Amino acid sequence: MLTINGTHSGQFCDGFSRRGFLKLGALGIGGLTFADVLRAEAQAGIGSSQKAIINIHLPGGPSHTDLFDLKPEAPVEYRGEFMPIATNVPGLDICEHLPMLATMGDKFSVIRSLVGSNSGHDNIQTQSGYNKKSLESLGGRPSTGSVISRLQGSIAGAPPFVSYSGGSAGYLGPTYQPFAPNGQGAALSNLRMERSLTADRLNNRSSLLTSLDRIRRDIDADGEMTALDDFTKTAIDVVTSGRVADALDLKKEDPRTVARYGKEGSTMLTARRLIQAGVRVITMNFSGWDTHSKNFKTLRERNLPQLDRAVSALIEDLSAQGMYDDVTIVLWGEFGRTPRVNGNAGRDHWPRLSMAFMGGGGIRGGQAIGTSSRKGEVAEIRPVDYQEVHATLYHNMGIDLHATQFIDPAGRPQYILDHLDPIRELI
Repeated sequence: MLTINGTHSGQFCDGFSRRGFLKLGALGIGGLTFADVLRAEAQAGIGSSQKAIINIHLPGGPSHTDLFDLKPEAPVEYRGEFMPIATNVPGLDICEHLPMLATMGDKFSVIRSLVGSNSGHDNIQTQSGYNKKSLESLGGRPSTGSVISRLQGSIAGAPPFVSYSGGSAGYLGPTYQPFAPNGQGAALSNLRMERSLTADRLNNRSSLLTSLDRIRRDIDADGEMTALDDFTKTAIDVVTSGRVADALDLKKEDPRTVARYGKEGSTMLTARRLIQAGVRVITMNFSGWDTHSKNFKTLRERNLPQLDRAVSALIEDLSAQGMYDDVTIVLWGEFGRTPRVNGNAGRDHWPRLSMAFMGGGGIRGGQAIGTSSRKGEVAEIRPVDYQEVHATLYHNMGIDLHATQFIDPAGRPQYILDHLDPIRELI
């Protein structure tokens, strides 16, 4: 078994701590092996594509009026301490503490009218588009990464869906659970073989298993057992080649590139490397947005400069390497924050309105989609549902939601989303 252990903890106002755990070999459910995953993908008859998604969740709920929808004309108790600055696209303004992103406004669009939050401190909607109660008795709704894993499978044996921020395959079943390489440093060595186990010894063990299965293979009329050898070999090749482990190891990256992303942005750099290794969907957290107090100090001194640095570096790298038109970046949270500043210089939860940032994947950049009210309280023009963002992600991956259904465990057909059409302004 190949195991990566690690923690990613973040404390929200509800006192709940988020942690990550991965068993790469068995997935911890039903004894499935990596070879089982590869075999299931091939049985689905899926091909390969270089299209990919990087889904960045801002846990705690980012303030929409302090990032991409500032209100300089609102009363002081609403507009807060920040002012907008112009991007390189006339009419598209963002926060003054995002100066690097302001130089590339033509490469992204922002949604200022995101609605439909379930009000919970979780990333279920940014992962799937649904709240946790939807089809809960059947396992829940699958994450976007799990759906894409089911429909499009792996590229050269790389895990299709890698998550640093949870996610569930829901009713699709454990085969399509994400890999979660949350471990750091020595923990990542578990993607490689033990020192005492050479590639020859690993292959010898595989040969022994093949021999032990021979009797079963002799009576296997459909040839399914015979096919096991190929998938086991592919799984072994992934480990012995170290391709995924290499992508996770930033020591193999140019130190100047690592420095451009900053410490807090290292996962975004890893995401780019994983996509180059064949991963289709990567989800992650960029923590620290539950700002009930000291909202402006936290955003000014930490969150916004680090986010600006990391996301702009990611866009620059993807563009320089010819990947930006194929890789969609989405940046959002579980809800917005109160337009009115509270007595602790903070903003509280505001599920009535939120925001999203989208770039790459061939979408039209340089736009602000939707309009909120003067104080940033509600969407006034062109409300956009969370599911419409997901529909856009699927569209960019080449998936026709109108023509795609799954059969749930109860035998009923299910569309992937209720909102089947992408955001028309972006495509």
